Amino acid sequence: MIDLYYWPTPNGHKVTLFLEEAGLDYDIHPVDISAGDQFKPAFLVFSPNNRMPAIIDRDPADGGEPITVFESGAILLYLAEKTGQFLPSDLRGRKTVNEWLFWQVGGLGPMAGQNHHFGVYAPEKIPYAIERYVKETNRLYGVLDRRLAEAEFIAGDDYTIADMAAYPWIVPWERQQQNLDEFPHLRRWFDSIAQRPGTVSAYAKAEPYSNRPTVTEEGKKLLFGQTASSIQGQT
Repeated sequence: MIDLYYWPTPNGHKVTLFLEEAGLDYDIHPVDISAGDQFKPAFLVFSPNNRMPAIIDRDPADGGEPITVFESGAILLYLAEKTGQFLPSDLRGRKTVNEWLFWQVGGLGPMAGQNHHFGVYAPEKIPYAIERYVKETNRLYGVLDRRLAEAEFIAGDDYTIADMAAYPWIVPWERQQQNLDEFPHLRRWFDSIAQRPGTVSAYAKAEPYSNRPTVTEEGKKLLFGQTASSIQGQT
């Protein structure tokens, strides 16, 4: 059994995509990030970066004590290795998956995240910041489109954790001020993944939490106003 500490953000969706595709048993423990649940001392024990998702694997492959994993990319790698699914066993295939997984973790996610922040949440609309991240998001869409011109999925012929990592960050493409019709290969890939039963199931799991109230001004302070000293004060 996997305990999943989750909220319906792109990084949260990555993990439910894997769990649904792999057919693993899991329980969702909601972490309402706009209410500050991610800063609770009990959560920090196994997620020291104050971020969800995180998991506790209560049936690890080595038969030992439960294993905790934080950071969405690390969780995908851990689950892929645990199950032997969605990660090639050969050296070259695994290398390619890891390249694109790290591309998402280090590029697409952070840049699109800043796009969301300055375009949607920031109290002051700063044209330079908005333009900077909209353009960088657009560049990264182009990188992915070129890759998908030569491969069915991001890492090649098979659906892998690289696709699971990237797809949720493309879902809010309109909010990112992008047009998928400008990227035909990305559009083809996006539509095919959206129709997968595992994707449909994963996003259905988000519905009970997606209907919560939008982020309040107090919630924005919790999400965006933390420092090292303020975190220490909460623990």
